[in-house]
Amino acid sequence: MSDGQGIYWEESGSPDGIPLLYLHGGPGAGLGTRGYVTKADPDRFRIIGLDQRGCGRSVPLAADPQHNLEANTTSRLIADLEELRTHCGIDKWVLNGVSWGSTLAMAYAQSHPARILGIVAMAVTTTSRAEIDWITEGVGAIYPEEWDLFAGHAEQAGIGYRRGTTRLVEAYRQLMRHPDWDLRDAASLAWARWEDAHISLGSSGSRRDSRWNDEDYRHHFVTLTTHYWAHDGFCDPALLERMDRLRDIPGVLIHGRLDVSAPLVTAWQAHRRWARSRLVVDEAQGHGGRSMVEAWLHANDELASRLASGTP
Repeated sequence: MSDGQGIYWEESGSPDGIPLLYLHGGPGAGLGTRGYVTKADPDRFRIIGLDQRGCGRSVPLAADPQHNLEANTTSRLIADLEELRTHCGIDKWVLNGVSWGSTLAMAYAQSHPARILGIVAMAVTTTSRAEIDWITEGVGAIYPEEWDLFAGHAEQAGIGYRRGTTRLVEAYRQLMRHPDWDLRDAASLAWARWEDAHISLGSSGSRRDSRWNDEDYRHHFVTLTTHYWAHDGFCDPALLERMDRLRDIPGVLIHGRLDVSAPLVTAWQAHRRWARSRLVVDEAQGHGGRSMVEAWLHANDELASRLASGTP
């Protein structure tokens, strides 16, 4: 990229297909095992994915000393996407985004609506302050035992945090930038345990995400997530205040009724303010699930058919 950041990207599918950009969640989750490539027909789409700056195979990684977190913001990510689009010789493309990826997709589309053919978003978020305070504190009303451990860890870490006085996400942001590696590692483990707890509803009970076993992944992920969340996703003005900029773009918003991490109200509000959007509510799922993934694949197929036929 123009500022020296190395961004990893890849493509698959048909070189002559409809360009489609996948935006991963987190922030900081990365492309992982490339499961995203199965969510669009490779005969119809030119499928592109990237590890957003600071994570995955992009360099330097967020927890590395040489990474400049101050240059890792939503506006900088949007600039990265535009630089990639130009590099790939693409005029317009379809966006797919999951969780944080849906925030980035909408933020990018609001900045560059003329470059977007359509959007398919699953587990919709806008990374507003209300959403972040809910996922880091409000969900404690549903998982009080786990939240007590989560907040208690920050209180005992020696940084002056006391629950109810300052934002918990800010305490973890400070911990992940602490010079003491042991403090950072312990904070990343506490964060991972909390994520496993609140993401479990609608996914057959609590389970540990095996990615947390990789301490490098865990440190980069939690560093980026707390950095973005403590700054309300660097979305100013808030995305919901600018949904009119998407008025000419077709979109499908897929969300689980049982999603306690990112309640349905956000997807519903986005849909209400987005003229050409369709909201698909999965009554049996939480923050993802097989039937939601099937709806994602179907939405991409439907969009490809509409684009091929010239249907507006």
